[in-house]
Order: sequence, then structure tokens, then C-alpha cells
Amino acid sequence: MKQFLSCLLLLGLVGCSSPAPTPTQSDVSHLESMASSSSAAETIETDVTIDPCVQKVQETLQSMTLEEKVGQMFFVRCPSVNASELVSQYHLGGYILFGPDFKDKTAQQVKDTIAEYQSHASIPLLIGSDEEGGTVTRASRNPNLFPSPSLSPQALFAQGGMEAILTDVSYKSQILLDLGVNVNLAPVADVSTNPDDFMYDRSFGQDAVATADYVGQVVAQMKTSSIGSVLKHFPGYGNNTDTHTGIAIDERPYETFKTSDFLPFQSGIELGADAVLVSHNLVTSMDPNLPASLSPAVHNILRDELDFEGVVMTDDLAMEAVAAYAEDGSVAVLAVQAGNDMIVTTDFETQIPLVLSAVQSGELSQTQIDTAVTRILTWKYHLGLLN
Repeated sequence: MKQFLSCLLLLGLVGCSSPAPTPTQSDVSHLESMASSSSAAETIETDVTIDPCVQKVQETLQSMTLEEKVGQMFFVRCPSVNASELVSQYHLGGYILFGPDFKDKTAQQVKDTIAEYQSHASIPLLIGSDEEGGTVTRASRNPNLFPSPSLSPQALFAQGGMEAILTDVSYKSQILLDLGVNVNLAPVADVSTNPDDFMYDRSFGQDAVATADYVGQVVAQMKTSSIGSVLKHFPGYGNNTDTHTGIAIDERPYETFKTSDFLPFQSGIELGADAVLVSHNLVTSMDPNLPASLSPAVHNILRDELDFEGVVMTDDLAMEAVAAYAEDGSVAVLAVQAGNDMIVTTDFETQIPLVLSAVQSGELSQTQIDTAVTRILTWKYHLGLLN
């Protein structure tokens, strides 16, 4: 009879918190037959093996307070003062390091500083930096850490094709990981072929098909190197202006995105990209009223049409392009409502309490928070941070 009840549980006829349905005689005969067969019992046990990632993520999620969950959703610029204390005070998900965080430091000093941040985190931090190469480099500008600043993808390709790019990705990933940086906010997946475009110098500089091939190979190499990757800037920056200083309105037709801009993102997603960063561009063919980072419509396209299941994050919410969209200052609440899992901002000490308040008032649902944090914890698990 014990084996019989075990089979009922395994087949879902008995729930843990609901009364068991009355089995039919055929059910009984079938289950008794299965219970009498050791090979069948072994098969059932094999079928219900729990994924260790799912188990660890769910155990961690269930142990967290609301404050800890909301804090995990913030991937913030590392503060210049009290950075260690703020990790534990706000239960932060991660720090993004910029040039000043590396400037003039030895490798050991960087390691020790990051280790200090991690020691204050109950859940290990994502430590990210923008090491794209070329005009956007952080750690590699310090000659104590790298022999020279990382070259741009265009310069590397001109020197030695994709082999040179992938060798560089592997090399700088190894150095970053050794320092304690586990996420490189790269590659840039924007398509740009015009040297006059704002994003051109940061892009691969070739058409959509070539850029898609580049992005896919870089993401695959980053995964092999065990460093986190972030595709940016969805849905594709095109020839738009700098959103650090104001709103950029993209009036290109949706078909252009489907046949061009989406291709590198699709390639990166298929090769296992961990995260996608959404720009502040206002793309009129997708949402004429909200910048992409705050638009549910844009996030639905990323999830439903491009089938992305990983972490979606905003571009920096401190940029001027989004400042006017939240009259009460709660731009992070709008970002979460849009579908972002992680918020990139310098203003986390203001934004975290606003998100907490929105959850407590019902403006944001607990389910939405749990879904976002599940994705974040899954990413951390695959980076070896929860193991």
C-alpha cells in the first residue's frame, strides 16, 4: 500500500495540500502493477528528478523578504562612498564599476575591494563593467590591470578578423573574472554602418547579417569563458542621437527592425545571451508614447517575438531621456511595470523605497517581483554565484 500511495503522489493524483481524488478500479490495478515492478518504480523516480538550479533558486526565493527581493532588482552604479554598507542596507543585486573604480589601482586592490563588497551581500553580487573595447572601456584603461586599453571590435576585425575578436573576448574575460568582475555589459548588438551615427564607433560597423554573426560568436565565447553577457541596446539604436542628454525619437518603420535591427539580438539570444539592456529611444512604430525602457509593448516584443527568457534590464534611469516620464519621481516603478527585471540607476536610494511602496500598495504585484527575482537568481546560479 505504501508503494501504491507513492505512485499516486508521483503521478499527480494526490496533491500535497488537497484531498486525494477517489481512484477508479482501473487506476488501482494499473498503479498496483507499477508498484510491484521495481524497474517501473525506478523509471518514475528518474522522471521526477529535480533540476538543482530550479531547486536552489526556489529555496533562495522562498527565504527572502520583500526588501531583499526588490533590492536584487537593482544593478547600480557603484557609489563612491559607503559602497560596502549600502550593499547590505539595500540588499543590492549588483554593482556596475566605471573608470574611477579601477583608476590607479593594482589588481590586488581591485580584488580586495570587490571581495569587501561581496562580504556584505547575503546573496552574491553581480559585478559588472562596460568593457566593450574602443571608446567604451573601464578596467582596461588602467595599465596596472591591462597592458593597453581594449581595442574596438572594428579595429580587432581589421587586424585579424573574427579570430582576433574572439581571442580578445577570451583574454579580457579571464582578466575581468580574476579581478572579481563577473558580467561584461557587452556586446553591442546595434546595427550601424554610417560613421556619422552616434553608435557607430561602438558597433561592429557592418550590416545586420554580419553584425548578427559577430554578436552570436561573441556571446558563445563569453559563455565558454563563464562571464555574463548583456546585449545592448534593444530594440536597436540605429542612427539616433545620444539619450544621455535628451530623448531620441526613432521613426523608422517596424519592418526595418524585423529585417535588420532584431537580427543581432536574435542571434545573441539563440547562442545563450544572459541579459538584454533596453534603450531609452522612443520608437514610434512600437510605442509612440513611452521610451523603449519604459514601454510594455517593447518588452512584449522582446519576450514574445524574440523568445527571450533571460534578464531584461534598463539603460541607466538617471539619463535625461526618461526623467520627465514619472511625475512623482518613481521612474523605477514604471520600469518594473514595463517588464524590466533589473533597474540600472545611480539613484537607487530613492528608487528602491518607491518600488517597495508600489508593491505594498498593490501598484506592483508580488508575482511580478517574484518572476523578476527568479530570473536574476537563475542568472546568478549559472554564473556560479549561488552554488
